[in-house]
Parts: sequence; C-alpha cells; structure tokens
Amino acid sequence: MSRLKDTGFAYYDLKKQLQYEDLEKDLQQLTLAFDHLPIDEYAPHLNRYRRYARAIIMPKTYDIQWLPESTVNKKSYYEYFQGSFNPEYTGEYRRFPSLKKETMNNRLLEKIIRFDFKETFWMREDALMPFHAGVHFVKLQVDDEGEEAVSSPNNLHQDGEPFTFAHLIKRHNIQGGWNAISHPANRGKMPEDINKADMKASFYLEEPLESYGVYDPLVTHYVSKVKTGEKQGPGERCAILIDFQPTVIANPDEVRSMRGNTTEMVFV
Repeated sequence: MSRLKDTGFAYYDLKKQLQYEDLEKDLQQLTLAFDHLPIDEYAPHLNRYRRYARAIIMPKTYDIQWLPESTVNKKSYYEYFQGSFNPEYTGEYRRFPSLKKETMNNRLLEKIIRFDFKETFWMREDALMPFHAGVHFVKLQVDDEGEEAVSSPNNLHQDGEPFTFAHLIKRHNIQGGWNAISHPANRGKMPEDINKADMKASFYLEEPLESYGVYDPLVTHYVSKVKTGEKQGPGERCAILIDFQPTVIANPDEVRSMRGNTTEMVFV
C-alpha cells in the first residue's frame, strides 16, 4: 500500500531507508553546501537563501541527467515557474542561482532523487517520456532575536507540480518550522483559520533526512516561520525540496512556441 497514493501525503526517514557505507560523508557534504547559499533576491528581507537545479530522470532505468544552466553576467542560473500556484509570484518566472557541480554529483542527492521518483505514480501516457525533476536547496536563517525567516508562499498551498518531497538536512537553534498538511479546499488559508478536522497531519522535521512527500492534487501543505531558539547565536533550517512533473507531448494549442512570435524565440 502507498500512503502517498491513498492520502496524498507520506512521511519518510531516509536515514534508515537509504543506508549505505558513505551516507554520513555524503550527508556532511550536502550540509556544507547550505553554508554557501545566496540570499533569495526575490525576497531579501525574508531571510531566505536558496539554490536550484533542473534535471530529467528516465522511467525504468532511473538515470539522472542535469539540464544546462542559463548564464547571466557570467553567473549560472536555472529558471523556475509555478504559473498561478504561488500567489506571491503569479505568472512570473524566477531565476535562481544554480547548485554547485559537486553538489549535483553528490551520491546521496542522487539516491534521494531516485527514492522520491520511485514513490511517484502517473498516467500511462505521461510515463512514455522522461520526467522533469526540480531540486531546490532552501535555507531559512535568523541571526538575531526578533528576526523571522519565511517560506514562500506563507500559507497552505499547492505547488503546481504533481509531486513535491521535502528533506530536512539541518535544524539548529530555531523555533518554528512546523509543517501542516490539509485539504485542497483550504488553499490560501492559514492553518489557524481552518477547522481542526481539516488538518490531515501536523509535525516537525527535526533530524537530518526526516522527509515527507505530497501528491499535489490531494493536499495543501505549509511550513511556519522560523525564529531564533533558546541558545545564543543564529539559527537555521536547511531543506532540500524536490518536485516532479512529466515531459509529455503537449497539446499544440498550449505550446507558446507555436504562437508564431519569433522575436521572443531562441535557438537551442
């Protein structure tokens, strides 16, 4: 039985489920990657830091191939688009700094991507083509008492990709970072504004590689603001978010490159 397929939500402990000899070494490398995340330039006041990369993964073989980055002012980026699903950036492309090559080549990251993908399920026609994987490294960091770090969007939401998985890498000296799972009807609401009976799950991710996955059509999800904890010094919550969507043969009426506006088109 798949809890993800039945309820739209599943919890995982990948430290137990992905055991291999060098796991701790590879986890340490991923943890260090969060020390060098740039500020999210779309919300520099919200104490959010991130990098992003895009890959394709093949059905059956599970081969992973990282897609080429865009280069702007000699810096590497990947584009990200959620259509209408993020009310803070409706219809807006965002450009995030790319993951470092050594991070993309990390064996634990590849195992996480494959694990997540094997949890997904698709219509037969969707499964004829490679699948797109978006890999976000997101850190919520607070340096001083009274500061808050905020995820986006800051409400119960859906992402617009069929599947999203969240993997905690580090949680240090913070309050908050509470996760909530509810029904699609509560999209756009705050957890405190819905009936308790509508809360499908609520929990904290506390240990490295504690994880959860959602099937977007069946649920909404949320993570609360982060504040400094009881110890002196800064606090942070570091997580890897991985989403999946199919690369189907699209309806010609919905493909922007079929609209004839060649002035905005580029060669590949």
